[in-house]
Amino acid sequence: MSIAQNLLKIKSSLPSTVTLVAVSKTKPISDLMEAYDAGQRIFGENKIQEMADKWEAMPKDIEWHMIGHVQTNKVKFMAPFVSLIHGVDSLKLLEEINKQAKKNNRIIDCLLQIYIAEEETKFGLDEEELNEILHFVQNDKEGLENIRIVGLMGMATFTDNQEQIKKEFTHLKSIFDYLDTKPKTLNLEPKTLSMGMSGDYPLAIECGSTMVRIGSSIFGGR
Repeated sequence: MSIAQNLLKIKSSLPSTVTLVAVSKTKPISDLMEAYDAGQRIFGENKIQEMADKWEAMPKDIEWHMIGHVQTNKVKFMAPFVSLIHGVDSLKLLEEINKQAKKNNRIIDCLLQIYIAEEETKFGLDEEELNEILHFVQNDKEGLENIRIVGLMGMATFTDNQEQIKKEFTHLKSIFDYLDTKPKTLNLEPKTLSMGMSGDYPLAIECGSTMVRIGSSIFGGR
């Protein structure tokens, strides 16, 4: 099947409440344009330089999502255009995003990445670190005014054990529900729960995901 056919098949299977991020990392612009021509407007990249190059070359009505691990010193390269940063895993990074957003006269939406997997390689915050960041964001009168925390992101363990994946997704959803009980402020408006990828997105949606990141099922394997 073509990229367009893959995309439309997946889109038709998603509930209207779920946003599809087409994970286009390492893929050539021609592949992205095929998805674009089929109606896709949200693309996810994991390398800032590659994302910036594609942003330069492609139509400007695209929303670019940074889904990979972010190094603080690279934030400035995406601050002019990035729509959503999925993997915010430290206060230091959040402050840098705020600083660079301010320079560009923008407010940048962010998801806090929560560590839910049983693998040591995954990045993310534990619940104590999450609470520290929330406390800081809600009580910082100096102003993290150029960021907005719009939800959470997490990655399940890479395993065939569906029960384990379900347990991790359910855990993340419970943290999201807890976040939702916090007083809303200008920079805290949780509405997005980004969980689920090509291999596990139906289960993620079942567990309450509102945003899925799908690459290989659209563009084919790497």
